[in-house]
Amino acid sequence: MLRRRIKSLIGLDIGSRAIKAVELTREGHGFVMTGYGQTDVLSEEQRPDAILQVLRENSFHTKRVVTAVYGKSVIVRYLSMTRMPEEDLRNAIRYEADKYIPFDVEEVIMDSQALPDDRVGEGAENEMRVLLVAVKRALIDDHYRLLTSLGLQPTIIDVDSFAVGNAFELARGGTFYEEDADRAIALLDIGANKTNINIFYGGTSYFTREIYLAGDDFTHAIAKRLGLDIDTAEARKRDPGEHPEEVLEAVMPSFDDLANEILLSFDYFENQFDREVEEVFMSGGGSRMAGMEEALERTLNRPTRRWDPTEGIAIHEGTVDSERIRQDNCQLAVAVGLAARVQEL
Repeated sequence: MLRRRIKSLIGLDIGSRAIKAVELTREGHGFVMTGYGQTDVLSEEQRPDAILQVLRENSFHTKRVVTAVYGKSVIVRYLSMTRMPEEDLRNAIRYEADKYIPFDVEEVIMDSQALPDDRVGEGAENEMRVLLVAVKRALIDDHYRLLTSLGLQPTIIDVDSFAVGNAFELARGGTFYEEDADRAIALLDIGANKTNINIFYGGTSYFTREIYLAGDDFTHAIAKRLGLDIDTAEARKRDPGEHPEEVLEAVMPSFDDLANEILLSFDYFENQFDREVEEVFMSGGGSRMAGMEEALERTLNRPTRRWDPTEGIAIHEGTVDSERIRQDNCQLAVAVGLAARVQEL
């Protein structure tokens, strides 16, 4: 008798401060988390060893991985184009790419996708909304070489802001978007050195942006203001103890800068599409700062809450520590979203 092939993927989030790996396995119509590991990254040179450490010290069933790229070598554009068949879109995009990409077209790898546009407004029947992503080829090549040198099998290289959207759709998607089809929401993933914004309306991404203000800025502000070393400041950020007002006062300039950039992004979306961002969902290690949820809600003047990227995913207790997942879940949006691509296999 032939054995049924088990489909598994590892979502490998190669962050600036930590490596996070989540393995999802298809079981019927759902997913099971069959592997999880995380470790800190101390330096750029130590990153390959950190990836190997995560993979060796935890139980994974596959070497197939999905990873993500980010940064100034990644360009995301939302375009309005004349409506055309899908098969003609790629040629049209490549022909006009130099209008939208600040790099030589020969130096990038591009992908595009037509987006649902029935809610863009009247008079758009002859136009289509198109998502264009371009990444410098050198960045992709470096990523690929790193993974293959470690014995891994790169299956997909994604963009991390879209991975967060995939994780949200996996956790909340179907029912959430059916019940809230006329509401725009924002996903904020606050990492160590950057914050991703992804604004969704009707289950479709309408706006993405990277802001280079995040958890490290808060940590350094606390260290400088209170005269602490970085490790102590990081711990104080998450647990301010008996004097939370000291921590809030220390981070307030950085926090205000981040909040202002988020509001500018909301304003752009709202002016462009005549839709208000009604609710904010936070994830990422930086979102764990004490008081962050309440402070952002006050400043953004919108309901703001953390969400659990592992919500609704069964945990394989034999290989994954469910208590550890509960403690780390808000940091796993990118890794879960990457691993969710297993549904495409």
